[in-house]
Amino acid sequence: QVQLVESGGGLVQAGGSLRLSCAASGRTFSRYAMGWFRQAPGKEREFVGGINWSGSSIYYADSVKGRFIISRDNAANTVYLQMNSLKPEDTAVYYCAVETRPIVPVDPVDYDYWGQGTKVTVSS
Repeated sequence: QVQLVESGGGLVQAGGSLRLSCAASGRTFSRYAMGWFRQAPGKEREFVGGINWSGSSIYYADSVKGRFIISRDNAANTVYLQMNSLKPEDTAVYYCAVETRPIVPVDPVDYDYWGQGTKVTVSS
């Protein structure tokens, strides 16, 4: 069992930055791939990016590539999502998720554990 807690969301103006954190419980965190997803009102949950267990492979959705950075600190059982140059269309609830297999899928149904989400609102 893995528990995830996201933090760092809030209200920011367009062009600003936020850093989201996802703290995980469990001693095996360092074995897992992690994904970040977001869900805007009335829309499906979408893949933002993901990172493999070591941090050596990182993937991003085209919509955030060049603006968002994913990293992890296995000693702290935490994964981060640095969001820069934010746009109003980035407004959503952001979730982190654990994939216990050594892959980084883009489909949310493939993930095993989820956090409760943190809300990000970007004003224009």
